Amino acid sequence: MTPRRRRLALVLGIVAGVSIAGALALSAFRQNVTFFFDPTQVAAGQVPTGERFRLGGMVTQGSLHRAPGSLEVHFMVTDFSHDVPVSYTGVLPDLFREGAGVVAHGRLRPDGTFVADEVLAKHDEKYMPPKVAEAMKMRQGESRAAPADAAAAARPPRPGS
Repeated sequence: MTPRRRRLALVLGIVAGVSIAGALALSAFRQNVTFFFDPTQVAAGQVPTGERFRLGGMVTQGSLHRAPGSLEVHFMVTDFSHDVPVSYTGVLPDLFREGAGVVAHGRLRPDGTFVADEVLAKHDEKYMPPKVAEAMKMRQGESRAAPADAAAAARPPRPGS
Protein backbone atom coordinates (compact mmCIF):
# COMPACT_ATOMS: atom_id res chain seq x y z
CA MET A 1 0.00 0.00 0.00
CA THR A 2 1.38 3.37 -0.97
CA PRO A 3 1.71 6.19 1.58
CA ARG A 4 -1.04 8.13 -0.22
CA ARG A 5 -3.51 5.24 0.12
CA ARG A 6 -2.62 4.84 3.80
CA ARG A 7 -3.37 8.52 4.46
CA LEU A 8 -6.65 8.24 2.56
CA ALA A 9 -7.65 5.16 4.58
CA LEU A 10 -6.72 6.95 7.82
CA VAL A 11 -8.78 10.03 6.90
CA LEU A 12 -11.77 7.90 5.86
CA GLY A 13 -11.48 5.93 9.12
CA ILE A 14 -11.47 9.15 11.17
CA VAL A 15 -14.46 10.57 9.26
CA ALA A 16 -16.39 7.30 9.73
CA GLY A 17 -15.57 7.22 13.45
CA VAL A 18 -16.66 10.83 14.02
CA SER A 19 -19.87 10.19 12.03
CA ILE A 20 -20.75 7.13 14.12
CA ALA A 21 -19.99 8.98 17.38
CA GLY A 22 -22.16 11.91 16.26
CA ALA A 23 -25.04 9.59 15.33
CA LEU A 24 -24.86 7.84 18.71
CA ALA A 25 -24.77 11.18 20.57
CA LEU A 26 -27.80 12.48 18.64
CA SER A 27 -29.69 9.25 19.34
CA ALA A 28 -28.98 9.48 23.09
CA PHE A 29 -29.92 13.17 23.12
CA ARG A 30 -33.20 12.51 21.32
CA GLN A 31 -34.14 9.82 23.86
CA ASN A 32 -33.44 12.11 26.82
CA VAL A 33 -35.25 15.19 25.52
CA THR A 34 -38.40 15.97 27.47
CA PHE A 35 -40.67 18.51 25.86
CA PHE A 36 -42.56 21.19 27.79
CA PHE A 37 -46.27 21.76 27.19
CA ASP A 38 -48.86 23.99 28.84
CA PRO A 39 -52.49 22.96 29.48
CA THR A 40 -53.75 24.74 26.34
CA GLN A 41 -51.40 22.68 24.16
CA VAL A 42 -52.49 19.50 25.95
CA ALA A 43 -56.17 20.36 25.40
CA ALA A 44 -55.45 21.07 21.71
CA GLY A 45 -53.94 17.58 21.29
CA GLN A 46 -50.42 18.79 20.50
CA VAL A 47 -48.91 16.29 22.94
CA PRO A 48 -47.16 13.21 21.54
CA THR A 49 -49.16 10.17 22.66
CA GLY A 50 -47.39 7.71 24.92
CA GLU A 51 -44.30 9.88 25.38
CA ARG A 52 -43.02 11.55 28.53
CA PHE A 53 -43.25 15.32 28.65
CA ARG A 54 -43.31 18.20 31.10
CA LEU A 55 -46.57 19.89 32.01
CA GLY A 56 -46.19 23.38 33.41
CA GLY A 57 -48.62 25.84 34.87
CA MET A 58 -50.20 26.98 38.08
CA VAL A 59 -51.92 24.71 40.61
CA THR A 60 -55.61 25.66 40.58
CA GLN A 61 -56.96 26.99 43.89
CA GLY A 62 -59.16 24.43 45.67
CA SER A 63 -58.16 21.54 43.40
CA LEU A 64 -55.73 19.72 45.71
CA HIS A 65 -57.15 16.40 47.00
CA ARG A 66 -55.18 13.82 48.96
CA ALA A 67 -56.26 10.19 49.28
CA PRO A 68 -56.51 9.35 53.00
CA GLY A 69 -53.84 6.91 54.17
CA SER A 70 -51.73 7.05 51.01
CA LEU A 71 -49.34 9.31 49.13
CA GLU A 72 -51.76 9.69 46.20
CA VAL A 73 -52.53 13.31 45.29
CA HIS A 74 -54.83 14.78 42.65
CA PHE A 75 -54.79 18.42 41.53
CA MET A 76 -55.43 20.59 38.48
CA VAL A 77 -52.77 22.50 36.54
CA THR A 78 -53.96 25.59 34.69
CA ASP A 79 -52.67 28.25 32.35
CA PHE A 80 -55.88 30.24 32.98
CA SER A 81 -57.29 29.08 29.65
CA HIS A 82 -57.46 25.32 30.16
CA ASP A 83 -57.07 22.91 33.08
CA VAL A 84 -55.43 19.48 33.10
CA PRO A 85 -56.07 16.98 35.93
CA VAL A 86 -52.87 15.58 37.43
CA SER A 87 -52.42 12.41 39.46
CA TYR A 88 -49.25 11.88 41.47
CA THR A 89 -48.17 9.27 43.99
CA GLY A 90 -45.28 10.35 46.16
CA VAL A 91 -44.04 13.07 48.45
CA LEU A 92 -44.68 16.57 47.13
CA PRO A 93 -42.02 19.27 47.47
CA ASP A 94 -42.29 21.44 50.59
CA LEU A 95 -43.01 24.52 48.48
CA PHE A 96 -45.86 22.88 46.55
CA ARG A 97 -49.17 24.65 47.20
CA GLU A 98 -52.30 25.83 45.46
CA GLY A 99 -51.81 28.95 43.37
CA ALA A 100 -48.08 28.27 42.90
CA GLY A 101 -46.12 27.43 39.77
CA VAL A 102 -45.44 23.78 39.12
CA VAL A 103 -43.73 21.60 36.53
CA ALA A 104 -44.65 17.90 36.42
CA HIS A 105 -42.88 15.15 34.45
CA GLY A 106 -44.94 12.22 33.22
CA ARG A 107 -47.37 10.87 30.63
CA LEU A 108 -50.91 11.62 29.54
CA ARG A 109 -53.45 8.81 29.93
CA PRO A 110 -56.13 8.25 27.27
CA ASP A 111 -58.76 9.71 29.63
CA GLY A 112 -56.90 13.06 29.67
CA THR A 113 -55.36 12.73 33.13
CA PHE A 114 -51.66 13.52 33.40
CA VAL A 115 -49.88 10.88 35.51
CA ALA A 116 -46.80 12.51 37.02
CA ASP A 117 -43.62 10.65 37.96
CA GLU A 118 -42.06 13.78 39.42
CA VAL A 119 -43.44 17.14 40.57
CA LEU A 120 -41.25 20.22 40.87
CA ALA A 121 -42.11 23.50 42.58
CA LYS A 122 -39.96 26.59 42.29
CA HIS A 123 -38.64 28.20 45.46
CA ASP A 124 -39.28 31.74 44.23
CA GLU A 125 -42.80 32.84 45.12
CA LYS A 126 -42.85 35.01 42.01
CA TYR A 127 -42.02 32.09 39.71
CA MET A 128 -44.41 31.35 36.94
CA PRO A 129 -43.83 29.25 33.82
CA PRO A 130 -43.17 31.63 30.88
CA LYS A 131 -46.31 30.64 28.96
CA VAL A 132 -48.48 31.17 32.04
CA ALA A 133 -46.86 34.55 32.72
CA GLU A 134 -47.55 35.55 29.12
CA ALA A 135 -51.20 34.46 29.39
CA MET A 136 -51.64 36.40 32.63
CA LYS A 137 -50.08 39.54 31.13
CA MET A 138 -52.48 39.34 28.20
CA ARG A 139 -55.38 38.80 30.57
CA GLN A 140 -54.38 41.76 32.76
CA GLY A 141 -53.96 43.90 29.65
CA GLU A 142 -57.53 43.06 28.58
CA SER A 143 -58.97 43.82 32.03
CA ARG A 144 -57.05 47.10 32.25
CA ALA A 145 -57.95 48.18 28.70
CA ALA A 146 -61.71 48.12 29.32
CA PRO A 147 -61.73 50.47 32.36
CA ALA A 148 -59.22 52.81 30.72
CA ASP A 149 -61.39 53.08 27.60
CA ALA A 150 -64.47 53.70 29.72
CA ALA A 151 -62.68 56.41 31.72
CA ALA A 152 -61.47 58.09 28.54
CA ALA A 153 -64.98 58.08 27.10
CA ALA A 154 -66.42 59.62 30.30
CA ARG A 155 -63.89 62.50 30.32
CA PRO A 156 -65.00 65.75 28.72
CA PRO A 157 -62.87 66.89 25.77
CA ARG A 158 -60.06 69.36 26.52
CA PRO A 159 -60.45 72.90 25.26
CA GLY A 160 -58.64 73.46 21.98
CA SER A 161 -58.93 69.79 20.94
